[in-house]
Amino acid sequence: MSDGTLDLWAVPEPPTPPSVKGSGELAALTVGQLTRRIRSVLEGQLGEVWVLGEISNFRNPGSGHLYFTLKDEEGVLNAVMFRTDAARLAAPLRDGQAVRLRGRITVYEARGQYQIQVAEVRAEGAGTLQERFEALKRKLLAEGLFEAERKKELPVFPERVGIVTALQGAVIQDFCRILQRRAPGIRIFVRGVRVQGVGAAEEIAEAIGAFSEENQVDLLVIARGGGSLEDLWAFNEEIVARALAASSLPTISAVGHETDFTIADFVADLRAPTPSAAAELLSRDWADWRAEVAGKGVRLERAVRQRIAWDRERWRSLQANPIFREPRRAVARLGQRIDDLAEELGKGLRRAVVQRRRELESVGARWENIDLRQAVAHRREEIGHWEARLRALGPEATLARGYALVLDEQGKPVRRAAAVKLREKVAIRLADGTLQARVEGRVAPPAE
Repeated sequence: MSDGTLDLWAVPEPPTPPSVKGSGELAALTVGQLTRRIRSVLEGQLGEVWVLGEISNFRNPGSGHLYFTLKDEEGVLNAVMFRTDAARLAAPLRDGQAVRLRGRITVYEARGQYQIQVAEVRAEGAGTLQERFEALKRKLLAEGLFEAERKKELPVFPERVGIVTALQGAVIQDFCRILQRRAPGIRIFVRGVRVQGVGAAEEIAEAIGAFSEENQVDLLVIARGGGSLEDLWAFNEEIVARALAASSLPTISAVGHETDFTIADFVADLRAPTPSAAAELLSRDWADWRAEVAGKGVRLERAVRQRIAWDRERWRSLQANPIFREPRRAVARLGQRIDDLAEELGKGLRRAVVQRRRELESVGARWENIDLRQAVAHRREEIGHWEARLRALGPEATLARGYALVLDEQGKPVRRAAAVKLREKVAIRLADGTLQARVEGRVAPPAE
């Protein structure tokens, strides 16, 4: 162009040979210069644009600026919405939301990436895959289909395993290979289905239902390799979720890669990160079982030998006991011991009777020396003295000496003048009655 700017949409002209400095070096732009030139071209020629797409990778840091990616089937576009523009949003943004954006195309020079600086966001309506995913997830969660209480335990020793997957591809081959290596005695029953496209969800649900009705396997696996959200969508359909929830068999969902999550993962009794991991989870290597059984056999044999040796030693000890060699002498000694104990018991009883008789005679002698009338009169006199002292110290006697008791509106004694507000009602209790008064002021006590 005549003004020297670069038109990215113009028909390219033949390249001009680079200028050469006197020293022979080619003239070059710095990265920053080139980036600023690209930014100038984009901002100058595009200006404001409206863009349709779906929000993903949404971030809302503490700065108040919003960062996300706008995507569709053909590409992605980085987007930023600064705090002042974000404050005017009518509703918060979220991943999976279909929107129409107004903004300016610019370049973030620090990363050399072009992006749209968003000024306005309008919702484009529901219906995207991510929104459908979240809506179904909320619905099934509210119905309790994800609850841990309804999950079934997987059998420890499954003998027959059913798998619902595509017959083509590496999934079924890897699954069978791992089970053949780890637990070759497990029988595998396969129902081939489409795992992608129109009608796939119906086929998957029908296969799950057939396995459940036949009840010929110990557990059921639904499996598929990795893919995009669209590729895995059959496992996000409600019909598949309902079939898993209704299955009488323990179920494992092994769909996609480790980072992929589907509705089937939440409803199944167990989620495996990959189909190969599902084969690992449902089986234990038979070599491990053999080693464990062998170890338990060794420990059992050792325990039995130790028990036999202990019992033999105990039997020898019993054989050497004199009671078995001369039982009559042992019985005679026990009879003598019984006689001694009986004699000691008789002596103890007689000593106890004599002691109790002496204590009874002592108590009787003390009661004979006590004058009950004099004791009662003495106690009555003491009670009268205490009663007189209590009356002298009580509030009635204090009031009779000319003092007064001030009570607040709740009937509690007032101990400090500051505790009563001005114009507050108080009651002044005297010896012969109570006066109702209102506080008009406070007077400080005289200085000492």
